Amino acid sequence: MVRPSARRAAVVAGVLVLLAAGCSDPAASPAAAPAPTGGVTAAPVPPVAPSPVPAARAGLGGRPSPGAAPCRVFPADNVWHADVSRLPVHPRSAAMIAAIGGSATVHADFGSGRWEGAPIGIPVTVVPAGQRRVPVTFGYADESDPGPYPVPPDAAVEGGPNGTGDRHVIVWDRTACRAYELFDAHRSGAGWRAGSGAVFDLRSNRLRPAGRTSADAAGLSILAGLVRYDEVAAGHIDHALRVTVPRTRTGWTWPATHSASAATDPALPQLGPRLRLKRSVDLSRLPRQARIVAEAMQRHGLIVADHGSAWFVSGAPDPRWDNDALHALGGLRGSDFEVVDVTGLMVRAGSGATR
Repeated sequence: MVRPSARRAAVVAGVLVLLAAGCSDPAASPAAAPAPTGGVTAAPVPPVAPSPVPAARAGLGGRPSPGAAPCRVFPADNVWHADVSRLPVHPRSAAMIAAIGGSATVHADFGSGRWEGAPIGIPVTVVPAGQRRVPVTFGYADESDPGPYPVPPDAAVEGGPNGTGDRHVIVWDRTACRAYELFDAHRSGAGWRAGSGAVFDLRSNRLRPAGRTSADAAGLSILAGLVRYDEVAAGHIDHALRVTVPRTRTGWTWPATHSASAATDPALPQLGPRLRLKRSVDLSRLPRQARIVAEAMQRHGLIVADHGSAWFVSGAPDPRWDNDALHALGGLRGSDFEVVDVTGLMVRAGSGATR
C-alpha cells in the first residue's frame, strides 16, 4: 500500500535516481550506477476490453459511443501483454523471491461482497463520453498530471467513502480510451483532492517520465494490472497482474518509472520486476476462476507495483466472484514463483513497447 511516508521516501529516491542515473531506464544498460548511490540497477528482470464493475455508476457509460474504436488497455505489443512464459530466469531470482516471502501465500485482494463495509478490491468507474471535468488538487503536484479530470462526484473509492487506506479512484473513459487514476482521493468542493494522479492514453506505449510516480508507487497504471471478472468469465486474461510486496530497494526496473525506497539490500526487488509462476506448478485442480488467474501468472506474470502485503494480487470487485474459488489461490506460495529477465523485450527507454 502507498502511504504518505512512502511517498516522501519516493521523492528522495527519485531525486537520487535523477542525479546518479540521469533518468535512464534501468533496463537500458546493464552497467547502471550501483544501488547505494540511488542509481537504477534494474534487476533485468489488457486486452479483452471488458466492462469493469462501474461501482458508483452502475450501468452508466459502460460502452464507447457508437462508431468509436474499441478501447484496449494499452496496445497489443505493450509490456503488460507480453508472454513471459519462456523468458530466462533472473540470476538473483532466488534471493528476491526469498526477500518477498518464499513461504508466504498468494492472496486475491479482490472478490464479491464487502469487507469492513466496502467492496473488496480496487473499483473502476466507467464514465460516458463528455463526462464533465472537475478540478483536482495534488499533494505531489510536481509528479502528477494536472487536472481537470472527468471524475464524477459519486466515483467509487477503494475502501469506500470513509475508507482510510490507499483510497484509489480509477476512472475509465472508454470513448476517449484514457484512464484517470488517483491515489488518496477525497471529494473537495466541486472537485477532488488527491495525493497523486496520472492520466494514461491507453492507445499509447509511452511510459511516464523517469522519476515520476502515478497513483501507484511504481509509476504504472493500476487499471492495466487489475484482474477483472469479465476477463475470467471469457476464460482468458491477456496481461500481467498487479502485485504488492513488503519491501523494495532504491531505483526501479522497467517498465516502472519510480522508486519508493531508500533501501540498498541487493536481495530486495525494485519496483517493476516481472514475477512468473513456475511452469512446473500444477493448476489442474484449481477451481475455474482461480485457475484462469493462475494461468495468467504463468503466461504473463506479475509486476511489482507497490508496497503492501506479500503476494497480494489486485483486482476489481464484482458480485459474481466466487470467493471460495479465489481463496484456492492461497495454495500457491512465494517459492512457486521466479523473477524473469525482461531486458530482451525492451525496444527503448521511455516506452512500454516490446519486441
